[in-house]
Amino acid sequence: MHLTSLPWLDPVDDAALAKSLERDVIRSEFVEKLYCMQAKFPGVATTHDYYQSLALLIRDRVLYRWVKSASAFLGRASRTVAYLSAEYLLGPQLGHNILALGCEDNVRAALTDLGIDLDVLLEHEGEPALGNGGLGRLAACFMDSLATLDLPAIGYGIRYEFGIFEQTIKDGAQAERTDLWLRHGWPWAVARPEITLPVGFGGYTAHEPIPGGGFRVRWHPARVVLGTPHDVPAAGYGTQTTNFFRLWQALAPESFDFHAFNVGDYLRAVHEKIVSENITKVLYPNDESLQGKRLRLEQQYFFVSCSLQDMIRLYSQKLPTLDQFADKFAVQLNDTHPSLAVAELMRLLVDEHGYAWDRAWAITTAALSYTNHTLMPEALETWPLDLFAQTLPRHLEIIYEINRRFLEDVRQRFPGDLARLRRMSIIDEDNGRRVRMAHLATVGSHAVNGVAAIHSRLLTETVLADFAQLWPERFTNVTNGVTPRRFVVLANPTLSALVTEAIGDGWPRQLERLRELEPFADDPAFRSRWREIKSKNKRRLAEHLAPLGIALDPDRLLDVQVKRIHEYKRQHLNLLHAVTLYQRIRDGVTPRAARTILIGGKAAPGYWAAKLIIRLAHAVAHTIAADPVASRWLSVVFVPNFNVKMGEHIYPAAELSEQISTAGMEASGTGNMKLALNGALTIGTLDGANVEIREAVGPEHFFLFGLTAEEVAREKLRQHRHPREEIVARDPELSRAIALIADGHFAPSDPALFAPMVSTLLHHDPYFVLADYRAYLDQQAAVERAWLDQDAWTRSSILNVARSGHFSSDRSIGEYAERIWHVERVIL
Repeated sequence: MHLTSLPWLDPVDDAALAKSLERDVIRSEFVEKLYCMQAKFPGVATTHDYYQSLALLIRDRVLYRWVKSASAFLGRASRTVAYLSAEYLLGPQLGHNILALGCEDNVRAALTDLGIDLDVLLEHEGEPALGNGGLGRLAACFMDSLATLDLPAIGYGIRYEFGIFEQTIKDGAQAERTDLWLRHGWPWAVARPEITLPVGFGGYTAHEPIPGGGFRVRWHPARVVLGTPHDVPAAGYGTQTTNFFRLWQALAPESFDFHAFNVGDYLRAVHEKIVSENITKVLYPNDESLQGKRLRLEQQYFFVSCSLQDMIRLYSQKLPTLDQFADKFAVQLNDTHPSLAVAELMRLLVDEHGYAWDRAWAITTAALSYTNHTLMPEALETWPLDLFAQTLPRHLEIIYEINRRFLEDVRQRFPGDLARLRRMSIIDEDNGRRVRMAHLATVGSHAVNGVAAIHSRLLTETVLADFAQLWPERFTNVTNGVTPRRFVVLANPTLSALVTEAIGDGWPRQLERLRELEPFADDPAFRSRWREIKSKNKRRLAEHLAPLGIALDPDRLLDVQVKRIHEYKRQHLNLLHAVTLYQRIRDGVTPRAARTILIGGKAAPGYWAAKLIIRLAHAVAHTIAADPVASRWLSVVFVPNFNVKMGEHIYPAAELSEQISTAGMEASGTGNMKLALNGALTIGTLDGANVEIREAVGPEHFFLFGLTAEEVAREKLRQHRHPREEIVARDPELSRAIALIADGHFAPSDPALFAPMVSTLLHHDPYFVLADYRAYLDQQAAVERAWLDQDAWTRSSILNVARSGHFSSDRSIGEYAERIWHVERVIL
């Protein structure tokens, strides 16, 4: 008898799974997990032991669904989305998986029987810091939606041992601490040590003749690293479908040199282990040094190679050749980090599997598609040619050949246009000879998309304009979205309950149904309940921040800007507003409404200008708090170590959403969507998805200010003829605010601390902070007036939520599935 025919291996026993979610079964198995997995009993068990026991119990039930899904996908040979992303900000998993299973009431009751509070365990859970910001969170939202929409998918990435740093604040400055997210283990991952895939680096290539004429290329790497996966289930909501993340860890083929150890050379004994495992040690190693650049390039190639080899391994379980590889896998490149997939898939097909170039290229381009996430030239990755040649010699040969063939096509379409050839070449000949990864991804993909309507338009008009002219059919837009399951249902349960009471259940899977809330905006009783929920969420946030030493008055307008710290996101414009309000209060002009300005986000360790913004935020906060008059009306707080978990506390409490990036520089943004879906009104520029949010909610419910992207482009051309000092001189309040910062008012012990920031603003101002200052302040005054009419503000808040259903990641994934991936639902 074959094992596969045994009934106890059948993963589809839905009745047994339903039984496992009953209160008594959960209670009994929780105790069993505590005894048999944690080896603890209640007298000595810690909160962490209880968390681990519950996490393992929930994981078991999710794994049943995963096995059922994987079995169905394999049996039906379903086309699968392979989502390649260097980042995944997964967030805490316990509450997310309980929600997916639909068993919160029974879990809560079972734990209460045992004297345990579920909320304590949820709050105890940390989160894997496998991403830096919106890119990683978007990838996690997309994986949630793929499962919820019953679309087969694997999220390929890296299992960083340390991930992004933990941000602490010391004397008002950011300090980075190692994020030891694995120090107590992580119960959600399933290690796959039986799978190891070789990844080469360096060495040389040899061109070897083959019988019948021609030659083949063989790459002889100087060293080989092994990749082994750790799988994390990604459960859908309201469905049995469960996909998974496959996160790669680097290992040395030989982790210990016994001979070296025996002769006393203890460092050499573990040298290979250290060098190999460095590849997956930390998210985004600092690439200011040559060693850092090499490690980052190795990191990107490592995860791309492992992922493509794994796809081929899975494919080969059913089919003998790779002819239908593109029919089986839709491979999505999430930004330029996985762009090496173009060259690596060609290498695997041509060198390892013997495909002719043209056939391999047809498979590659049919399989791959590319999402661009930035219009900023400095963020479009390039690699020095010499570093690339040393690290990946075979891939450089392949890129040269791709480029030769591609430029020949361009030559035929645009004869004699040498400038166009230089602009479009994958090899940049003008800036020290570099490989342009965005160009490689664009040439090697059948579809290229931006992530907001304005971003996609600007993409085809600026950084990829030549490619859009060559292949207009290849370009499309898919506006980003966020998962309402995590950012509304989980984060804001009281608001979710009110919405369900008003329009019925089902809306977390069909977010456009929020439109049904519109009539309730004119119901005084409903507005009162809505306002009460917002007030309770603000008080809940205040309680959460109190242990951090942060005082938050829940009766004030809560004005929120939480995102990565960057000059183009313009947290310093927000702070100039705070400084101006402070000046007015000192002059005896008090605001009509008290306000708390809450800022949170991390600055890249080597980005000194962003770190200086954090210093200014703390300096302004400290000065205002010390002023007995100003502090009655205004406070500035900086929330350290902002992450998904902290966001789940902040988004439901926020009343004003600061989306104030320079127009044309934010690809989309997703924080704007999370805040809007929780009832915050937006003050923002016509940048990224702000444009579509304003169109959706109505301009009367959006506080618009600032230059447009077109005006920014024109101002850049004339900026040298109009010094920034002129703008300052014409605006007395701006002049005073700049002077206070420049003269050391906020840093009396180091008066020159903010001089570099002031100098940049006065002499360059590349992000048009000064140009947008007055318009920003005018709209902030409009915010104050609107907030004073709480009934009208609440009505706008309800309509913001009702009209934001478009910004679900389910809608985004539906568009990818239909227009780019051509994948179909698999109903279990």
